[in-house]
Amino acid sequence: MRILYAIQGTGNGHLSRARDVIPAILKHNVSLDLLVSGIQADIKLPYPIKYQLKGLSFIFGKKGGVDVWKTYYKANSMRLQKEIKSIPVEDYDLIINDFEPVTAWACKLKNIPCYSFSHQAAVLSKLVPKPKKTDRMGKWILNNYAPTSHQFGLHFKPYEPNIYTPIIRNDIRSASISKGEHYTVYLPSYSDEKLVKLLNLT
Repeated sequence: MRILYAIQGTGNGHLSRARDVIPAILKHNVSLDLLVSGIQADIKLPYPIKYQLKGLSFIFGKKGGVDVWKTYYKANSMRLQKEIKSIPVEDYDLIINDFEPVTAWACKLKNIPCYSFSHQAAVLSKLVPKPKKTDRMGKWILNNYAPTSHQFGLHFKPYEPNIYTPIIRNDIRSASISKGEHYTVYLPSYSDEKLVKLLNLT
């Protein structure tokens, strides 16, 4: 069986998860090709990447969250279209997509099944709790950035049969726990000022 595992290369979460997903896939004696698209990640995969693409990266702003204008400015629609057309998705028996737009759109345009396996897939579920205020732009991006035919999500709770709990790296699970003199907060979607103000309230 030939599998293409397409991974979002913006931020570190998708690549970090892939480090544990890849060996789990390889246990099944399959042929696995990796595709990474995106330009803003600090993590490297310890596996050969067959397709390294620029894709359509989100550019993070200095105040947290995605900078929509910088993202639009950096996007090159002609290059993106070429990348979408160049990926031979029809050569694979299974395509697993972790919020990666190039293979998602290649599959959509060629009417080939594509299986998303991501937190974003879980957020799209009607059974997952939503904020009181709807972010229309965010919802539009979730629905159209990397559209897939089948969704398997990752969330803090299994809100439905196709949603699973998060994948936590083995080295994190086996780490010894200690109480230090600081708190580590990893919330790049929020500005430092907002986080400091919020944490000072508690």
